[in-house]
Amino acid sequence: MVFLEFEKPLEDLYEQLEKLNEVGEQGGIDVSKMTREIEAKIKDKRKELYSNLTGWQKVQLSRHPERPYTLYYVDKICKKFLELHGDRHFADDKAIVGGLGMIDDQRVVIIGHQKGVNTKLRQYRNFGMANPEGYRKALRLMKLAERFKLPVLSFIDTPGAYPGIEAEERGQAEAIAKNLFEMAQLKVPILCYVIGEGASGGAIGIGLGDKVFMLENTWYSVISPESCSSILWHSWDYKEQAAEALKLTPEHMSEMGLIDGVVEEPLGGAHADPEAMAKTLKSHIKKELTALNKIGVDKRIKMRIDKYRNMGKFTKV
Repeated sequence: MVFLEFEKPLEDLYEQLEKLNEVGEQGGIDVSKMTREIEAKIKDKRKELYSNLTGWQKVQLSRHPERPYTLYYVDKICKKFLELHGDRHFADDKAIVGGLGMIDDQRVVIIGHQKGVNTKLRQYRNFGMANPEGYRKALRLMKLAERFKLPVLSFIDTPGAYPGIEAEERGQAEAIAKNLFEMAQLKVPILCYVIGEGASGGAIGIGLGDKVFMLENTWYSVISPESCSSILWHSWDYKEQAAEALKLTPEHMSEMGLIDGVVEEPLGGAHADPEAMAKTLKSHIKKELTALNKIGVDKRIKMRIDKYRNMGKFTKV
């Protein structure tokens, strides 16, 4: 198990439990009573730690190395999935995956960021930071979905679009902007979930939808706390204050009307019980798709455009 900084009290209890079990096994001693006591303490401490998480702690949880990524959810919620590759212009971006899936009897097109489950795969996936060809691949799949009247399901989990010179040379900003333009008027339902990090244009590039939801321990913002801290304070040392000031948690996003709801995670985060999280997510997706499929195309597009047009506050002078 990997423990985060604020989970140190839990780590200590798990170490005690492990040592106790070792003593019991080596000495042939019955330690079941003491084991139950420590397990009860772990349960209580877990509830205490996760009952009132700060913005920065949610950012940390969203980046947990054991947190499930897009392909994990695809494997668990789809009985069939066929991955499709390439943008038909330049290359196949590995940071964004997509293809055709079956959720029970519902056919869908799925797109999402993929970070990689170990160091080698994270490098292969460019840490979930997509190049322009990733967004163009996503758009190609969305247009495919429109052609065959299939709903689009989007999983968002990225620290941002790739900021390299080569990405800018190939039109990073244009690729994201084109996606927003096309997604706003796509004729099929679009259902989006922030399953980890939702940073800047990298997230919104596949995140404009009829309904946008965030998992409980995720974040969604125009900038990361570290980058915000480095701009305002010229140091990363103020990232915790920046996380609070940015109001990037699901609760803040919901209060401001920027998302449509929050999906509850298992106690301890999605990585604590990935299978339970996948079941919850599948149930939520099926419910929301059923509702969206009942709305006519023209009405659904108007509702989508009005939703984004009404975001934010402004005053006419």
